Amino acid sequence: MPTFRNFKLDFLRQEQHLMLPTITSILLTQNLYDVLFQYLITEEKEEKLKKIIKMLEDHIKRKDRAPFSMPISSLDFLDEGLVELRLLNWMEITVAVSQVVFDEDIAAEDYEDELEKVLNRMEQYIVFSRPEKSNLIWVYPINMVR
Repeated sequence: MPTFRNFKLDFLRQEQHLMLPTITSILLTQNLYDVLFQYLITEEKEEKLKKIIKMLEDHIKRKDRAPFSMPISSLDFLDEGLVELRLLNWMEITVAVSQVVFDEDIAAEDYEDELEKVLNRMEQYIVFSRPEKSNLIWVYPINMVR
């Protein structure tokens, strides 16, 4: 069994997310892009949507145990597209935003490996996802992800 450094999990806040329905596919992501594209009126908004679609595709390919969700605040640029997501069975859920904090300083070059060890171990106990290679995790309500 790999050893890992002592750490704590700090609760930072709760956040409202929209969660993708549990049955999905890569084909769905393209359809999603086509549906939401009509709500985008600037190149900047289109780039934001492309980034989200890429994150969704990566999530599906990894076959993560955790659901795919995004903070509603990061989807506000979709305007009426948020209503469309809800019509496509995306659910609004509350997630706990937490942060992994090590008890001791870790050299920058070792940090990611140490964090990965901790996160791999935590996957056995809680359902969470890690947004964009940060030390934050989104912890999902257990009744929403079973």
